[in-house]
Amino acid sequence: MTRAEFDTLCAAHPGATLSGPGELDAWKVGGKMFACFGHEETRAENTGTVSLKCPDAETAAMLIEAGAATRAPYFHRSWVQLTLADLTGEEAAHRVAVSYDTIRASLPKKVREAL
Repeated sequence: MTRAEFDTLCAAHPGATLSGPGELDAWKVGGKMFACFGHEETRAENTGTVSLKCPDAETAAMLIEAGAATRAPYFHRSWVQLTLADLTGEEAAHRVAVSYDTIRASLPKKVREAL
């Protein structure tokens, strides 16, 4: 999967915005991150990693244990890191949707309704 394809998946969600460039490029909803790229990784189209939120730490641990993801450094244990080059379109769409939905559900009701 390319970075452009991944960005297209993120952009399809209501209220999703891309912040950056800067130290981090991140997709946000309601001002909260649901997908994050490290600065160096944003420069290469088909390389790098993305960190995504899981519904809980147990789900993240299961994905890590199964070898489907790695621990996202510097993030809470409910976040995982995926390699763009290893992602299929279907898997990426699912992971982005779960991360987006998890973050969106945590937003205040007024913010969610405004999206």
